[in-house]
Amino acid sequence: MKPFAALLLLAVIWGYNWVVMKSALPYVGPFQFAAMRTFFAALLMFIMLPVLRRPLKPGHLPEVSLIGLLQTSGFTGLIVWALVSGGAGKVAVLSYTMPFWVMLLAWPLLGEKIKGLQWLVVGSSVTGLVLILEPWNLKGSAFSDILAILGGLCWAFAVILAKKLHKKAPEMDLLSFTSWQMLIGSLPLVFVSLLVHGKPVVWNPLLLGAVLYNVIAANVIAWLLWLYALRNLAAGTASMVSLLAPVIGVLAAWLQLNEVPSRTEGAGMILIGISLALIAYLGMRRHEAPDPAIAQE
Repeated sequence: MKPFAALLLLAVIWGYNWVVMKSALPYVGPFQFAAMRTFFAALLMFIMLPVLRRPLKPGHLPEVSLIGLLQTSGFTGLIVWALVSGGAGKVAVLSYTMPFWVMLLAWPLLGEKIKGLQWLVVGSSVTGLVLILEPWNLKGSAFSDILAILGGLCWAFAVILAKKLHKKAPEMDLLSFTSWQMLIGSLPLVFVSLLVHGKPVVWNPLLLGAVLYNVIAANVIAWLLWLYALRNLAAGTASMVSLLAPVIGVLAAWLQLNEVPSRTEGAGMILIGISLALIAYLGMRRHEAPDPAIAQE
């Protein structure tokens, strides 16, 4: 019961964070915010490693560095940039197409062919993306939509690499791995934030609260909850419950930011939700445990 409650709390933290990030961006540039949330979270996690008696020494540094560049630099930078002009709910759903991209990429990269119900996932996901993007009616949010999808692709590549690394080094400490990939991935964001002259940072209670929420809740506490859930839940359950995060993101954006999806966007979101649920169901049927690297809001 406790692991399941931890996973539900995690879904709420990650789901609501889309609204938190969107609300903070009027007061800070996207790259400045992305740098702060990842760099300070990584520092806090490194402080926790000796407290929790976890190894500080990095293992498999080349692979961990590449995963950090994809998952922390790429995914985080792109989704925060997408939130500047895109709706929080829509960006959340487009980013969470990650499992669909993993399924497609696993064919050429891992030799895992698409078969059976997976083809239904492909059809549902592609149709959902088309309905959300509405290529017949290009709008001002098209750039944001592309950034969000690219963020999901970066996340997917990171998961593929993490799967390979997990097979190569199953004994690797996951908390240490997370800390190192986040620290390494945060450095390009820090560099870009210093290089790109964005809007002046306007420190106020809302921005400070958003930074603290992202550093402490959405990163440090969330990763601890995720790793705890993986150790104590049946295979596939973690993936299924974590799908609540984009749903919560859409509902929170609807209620708090008045982001009401159009009929076609809503239909597309539902189709993507169905495809993600099918992917989680197929994983449960195969007793396939989710890779720790899929954790991300």
